[in-house]
Amino acid sequence: MKALSGRIAVVTGAGRRRGIGAAICRALADRGADIFFTYWHPYDEKVFAEKDDPSELEAELRSRGVRAEGFSVDLSSATAPEEVLNRVEERLGAPSILVNNAAHSTRDGVDGLDADLLDAHYAVNVRAALLLSVGFARRWRGDQGGRIINLTSGQSLGPMPGEIAYAATKGAVEAFTTTFAAEVASRGITVNAVNPGPTDTGWMTDDLKRDLLSRFPAGRVGQPEDAARLVAFLAGEEAEWITGQVIHSEGGFWRG
Repeated sequence: MKALSGRIAVVTGAGRRRGIGAAICRALADRGADIFFTYWHPYDEKVFAEKDDPSELEAELRSRGVRAEGFSVDLSSATAPEEVLNRVEERLGAPSILVNNAAHSTRDGVDGLDADLLDAHYAVNVRAALLLSVGFARRWRGDQGGRIINLTSGQSLGPMPGEIAYAATKGAVEAFTTTFAAEVASRGITVNAVNPGPTDTGWMTDDLKRDLLSRFPAGRVGQPEDAARLVAFLAGEEAEWITGQVIHSEGGFWRG
């Protein structure tokens, strides 16, 4: 039997097949978990100028021998977290793993930041992730084995010029991870965050890759599968004593 057989995982932000969300779905499915993933094509088209057919990811995951369902939802809506949790229970059953991967990211800078831009980041990066986590914990009926895994971007390690709203909201996720882990430990739920560092999901230019390569001791930039393997480990039984942590999985990335 595979390590996560019989478990149901919710993974947000898996609309692009070469993104971190899709890689997480694959890693969890390979370990036997059924997968419920969310996507929002209007954002993917605007930011990445591309969108993938969710049925292709569904078919790919099902070929690994698990159940898989995709759900189109705008996580900036205040009602979206409840809709996601209701939907996964209707389609697959009660989840025991939640991966808050979806993110909103728009460059701003001191001259570009305004209330609307900040609210757009807050709605997805903070409110949706927190309400999904709270809803997950309220519905959890197990005595142990619940897993919440948040994705962050290393805001505590250094500045992110030109991305004030993104850095502020993802920094809030790190703070939430520590406090919420203590809040739900008695319910048998662990809460951790993963910082994958610079990861090539299709957004990096050739010039940027060349610049980043000199900062990676291993001689390559991060790949989606690097983060996915860590998330899958944290979702398993072996990680039951790890909680409240922000784990920097950056391949030794040098920020100097």
